Amino acid sequence: MRLRGERGQTTLLIVGFAVVAAMMVGVVVDASAAYLRRQGLDSVADGAALAAADGIQGEQVYQGGLGEHADIDPDVARGYVADYLRATGAPARYPGLAWAVEQAGDRVVVRVRAPVQLPIAPPGWEGRPMIGAVASALVLVSP
Repeated sequence: MRLRGERGQTTLLIVGFAVVAAMMVGVVVDASAAYLRRQGLDSVADGAALAAADGIQGEQVYQGGLGEHADIDPDVARGYVADYLRATGAPARYPGLAWAVEQAGDRVVVRVRAPVQLPIAPPGWEGRPMIGAVASALVLVSP
């Protein structure tokens, strides 16, 4: 009876480790791309929320003063957000950018979403994942 040798087992082990390492690189690269896109969208949402709050506050000051809080009109806030996004070129930097403005009590809330192109797309992955960010701004009037 002839015993089978262990010849070739190291090659199989090296190939297995190479596949696992390649998968880990793909996950890290894709996660980094998604993180960077989210950071950019965070900045866009923050700027848009601040632009809306500043615009609303300025408009109310000139139209008769403020109480303790500035009243937020969602339609006016949407206009300021749209102007800000256009002025900064956000739709060109983030193709497919979608945004929404909500009024939550005495604050304006801006939600932005955009698809991200993964550098190393997983096999069989059809669509592009969406990344989103949320920012809010509150206008307080100090005496």
